[in-house]
Amino acid sequence: MPVVETNRKSEIGNQKSGEVVVSVRGLTKVFKDFWNRPKARAVDGVDFEVRQGEIFGLLGPNGSGKSTTIKLLLGLLNPTKGHIEVFGHSPRHVQTKSRIGYLPEESYLYRYLNSRETLDFFGNLFHLNKADRDNRAEQLLEMVGLGQTQTRAVGEFSKGMQRRIGLAQALINDPDLIILDEPTAGLDPIGCREVKDLIVALARRGKTVILSSHLLSDVEDVCDRVVIYYGGKIQAAGTLKDLLATPDTLRITTPVLPRETLGKVLATIRQDITTGEVRVDNPTQNLESYFLDVVAKAKLAAHETSGAQSGARVAEYLRGGAGAGSPTEKVLEKLSLPPAAPSSAVRLAVEAAVPQADASKLAALVQPSAPAVQPEKPAAKAEPAKPVDLSQANEKLSSLLGGKK
Repeated sequence: MPVVETNRKSEIGNQKSGEVVVSVRGLTKVFKDFWNRPKARAVDGVDFEVRQGEIFGLLGPNGSGKSTTIKLLLGLLNPTKGHIEVFGHSPRHVQTKSRIGYLPEESYLYRYLNSRETLDFFGNLFHLNKADRDNRAEQLLEMVGLGQTQTRAVGEFSKGMQRRIGLAQALINDPDLIILDEPTAGLDPIGCREVKDLIVALARRGKTVILSSHLLSDVEDVCDRVVIYYGGKIQAAGTLKDLLATPDTLRITTPVLPRETLGKVLATIRQDITTGEVRVDNPTQNLESYFLDVVAKAKLAAHETSGAQSGARVAEYLRGGAGAGSPTEKVLEKLSLPPAAPSSAVRLAVEAAVPQADASKLAALVQPSAPAVQPEKPAAKAEPAKPVDLSQANEKLSSLLGGKK
């Protein structure tokens, strides 16, 4: 997966003019027991909209209604009250589902299929032809860092590797709306960063992403707007810039100043401040950035690893580029072409290296051959017969008959 800058706070200006992809009005879901009595009000009067090209975050503690909202958006549950539209249709509209990619909180995969077979299976559900399935599967496996594990059964994967193949299956149909429920659960810091970079790249192409996660740092890195659930209701909503800004505090960032200059600046600031504290410290990077820097240096030092590798760039069909120009298709094109005739110089070198055959022998070989005649074996030379001595035979015969000589 690519490494791109995940800060999109300056790219949110044109969202209000984007197409409304998801519209939720008065959404309520009440679960009932066997006797049809209300048991739990999971979602209670929720209103929000998600626009094209936006990364929308669903936040809240466990049991606050996030997963229920996702299942309602997918048409897996029916709302008790309220109205939902996805691409202008009901969530249960069959044609609409072909435009949605979904990564559930738990990866539900066939454990005896390998990575490529898994993607081929899900691609077949969307009626993709064989060529498209193979092409996309190869690009996706390289993108999520599983290009070297294509023949391993999915049941042998770790949780992080299962999340990677789960993310790939959610993108096999090139969806316009991508719903991700805890996409970075079980991933190492490198995988988390790659998933966040991929989400940003998809949004820049015009995809719409709905992200549910408990890792607030991930949400802060990529989301444009968020809603915070508690008790099935939205307690706060808005852009992260508006929600996280502290209007009564100001930060000034400068290069390192000489001590005398810094003293003058602080003295000037303190003249106009009657309350509060003025602090001077060094900015720090977060742990994720430091970790990725250490790993990058280790890679440059040619240290090897047997674990999951960093993925390649975003799959060509997801980036919206011309499919014929992708490296994968160039390789396939070369393999499908007939072998090129060798150049004259190469041909002469090859001919010189081959020993010349005897023309007379070749001519003899191509002539029709006469039927082979089996040579007669030479008759064995007869040995002269030896004279037979009958004296001893007569004596033995006489002894048997009782006669005396």
